[in-house]
Amino acid sequence: MQDLFGHSMSSGTLSTLLLRCATNLEPVDFLLQEALCTQDVIHQDETGCHANKTVPKVRRPKQHVALNLLDRLCQQEEAVLAFLSDFAVPFDNSQAERDVRMIKVQQKVSGCFRSIAGAHAFFRVRSYLSTMRKQGQSLFAALESTFHGELLLPLFSST
Repeated sequence: MQDLFGHSMSSGTLSTLLLRCATNLEPVDFLLQEALCTQDVIHQDETGCHANKTVPKVRRPKQHVALNLLDRLCQQEEAVLAFLSDFAVPFDNSQAERDVRMIKVQQKVSGCFRSIAGAHAFFRVRSYLSTMRKQGQSLFAALESTFHGELLLPLFSST
């Protein structure tokens, strides 16, 4: 806003706008969750994040990278090799990793979210914008629609 209008926005204003946007996106979030339940393959990542606290320190000696990989392959063999028997399963998890990357950068910068509500609001808005980008929609128009009460809905496929 500083670059566009010469005025900066307070963090309180940004927080209020984020919560308002997330509240307005609640129906879209519900529709996205329902649509995901009908999909054959769901791209996801098990990465977590923290809110209301600092990042816990892990106090155990590191294992070698190769041993970690071997442990995961042994424990999750069926899931890891699912792409061999089901061609709908992608070979890699790149889409989920790309979706999580910005969130991990945010976590590295700030350490954690200040509140659970703030984390939920951030993820709801981020999920909506990510979906709209993947469908080739204008992110500015999508955000603008959330504040005018005329939500641009993503397209939901039947499979």
